[in-house]
Amino acid sequence: MSIHKLSLCELQKKFSAGEVSAAEIVRAYALRIGQVEPKVKAFVTQVTDAASAQAEALDRHLKGWRKTKPLTGMPLAIKDNLCTEGVATTCSSRMLQHFVPPYDATVVAKLREQDYILLGKTNLDEFAMGSSTENSAFGPSRNPWDLHRVPGGSSGGSAAAVAADECVAALGSDTGGSIRQPAAFCGVVGLKPTYGRVSRYGLVAFASSLDQVGPITKDVRDAAFLLNVIAGHDPMDSTSADRPVPDYMKALAKKDLKKVRVGVPREFFAEGLDPDVAHAVTAAIEELKQLGAEIKEIQLPRTDAAVAVYYVLATAEASSNLARFDGVKFGLRAKETKDLLDLYMKTRQEGFGPEVKRRIMLGTYVLSAGYYDAYYGKAQAVRTLVCQDFDEAFKEVDVIVTPATPTPAFKLGEKSEDPLQMYLSDIFTISVNLAGLPAIALPCGLSRGGLPIGMQLIGRAFEEETILRAAHAYEQATEWHVKKPVVR
Repeated sequence: MSIHKLSLCELQKKFSAGEVSAAEIVRAYALRIGQVEPKVKAFVTQVTDAASAQAEALDRHLKGWRKTKPLTGMPLAIKDNLCTEGVATTCSSRMLQHFVPPYDATVVAKLREQDYILLGKTNLDEFAMGSSTENSAFGPSRNPWDLHRVPGGSSGGSAAAVAADECVAALGSDTGGSIRQPAAFCGVVGLKPTYGRVSRYGLVAFASSLDQVGPITKDVRDAAFLLNVIAGHDPMDSTSADRPVPDYMKALAKKDLKKVRVGVPREFFAEGLDPDVAHAVTAAIEELKQLGAEIKEIQLPRTDAAVAVYYVLATAEASSNLARFDGVKFGLRAKETKDLLDLYMKTRQEGFGPEVKRRIMLGTYVLSAGYYDAYYGKAQAVRTLVCQDFDEAFKEVDVIVTPATPTPAFKLGEKSEDPLQMYLSDIFTISVNLAGLPAIALPCGLSRGGLPIGMQLIGRAFEEETILRAAHAYEQATEWHVKKPVVR
């Protein structure tokens, strides 16, 4: 099998056994990127020359000694809102087009300690605000399954790169579904860990109480493998949880789901769900039952309020976080300005795209005097009720299963003129972020048009092992994860 088609665990096994060198790995991926990247456009920045030099140095250093760290020599891609020392971090925005960070994000530093190989930074919706990667200042990425369709967002570039075999795995960030939705659209696995499980230090903030970094991989085993490396407490992140990190690979040992209670919320199978998605997820639930799981219908009654709550809270936090981009400290600075106020206004007008401006204005509005209590305060109260719904549900079940998205991937431009319809693309993922819970999206079928369909598994806080076990058992009993797109 070609090197670029191997999973992370398969490639790591071959490398540690000395069957393939780091230089051979990078050459294989550089060739693959050269073949498909002009069509997929997953990357904002490529560093394959630096990767080749690093791989050759790594091979010289090893000199046949193969007792390596888990990610040594593994070629990964990083979403372009995670800081990488010496490599541009643009957030797919003109505001940061030439910004080169002087430090690594904590997750990147952990990968670097393991001698991973960076292939490049992947495209995203500007400042992670979007569901299609169409909001990037550098143009949209495309879905490898159908180049006329979106790969999802905001981590669309990372998901597209993994699906097109342009990297062995990637990191993304998830604020309201930005790992799971593109993973579902591209037929790969996307894991959003519990809020606080993975450090956010060095992640350019969108909504600080919702953002979380996680892996996008070819299969569930790879997701557990990568989470083992990036999870853990970080004193540089005040929201990082100081809790022991289990060995997630051990959670995959059990092949069945006996004694696992799986909840199916009726609210997620209501009107508006695409028939192909409904059929695929229903069949997946039946497969979970065949694996020994106890299936139980549950209720999450505040699901309908989640989108409204999210877009009040997320935009409010975005308004605050993006205030730092003012043309003074770093990033873009407008020229020929009359005074400081003119500098602020012109810099933000030139530097931000339409969607970012829309969210900043909405967030500023809900935080303004006279509206704070009516909107922001009320949204925080409803967020508490959403959390309580999950608390009640998890008294009865261990895992909750839902569709990852209401439809398969939609066409480029199809929803770009209707922000509300675009926002509803994340309707099944948003409530998980509001509650800070772990969730995983994995392939569970194909539409009649041949597009991937994703299933979402949600677990209790800090119980990633449970959803990984359930996802892996399902994956081993089916073949959806081995189906790959042909990039034409």
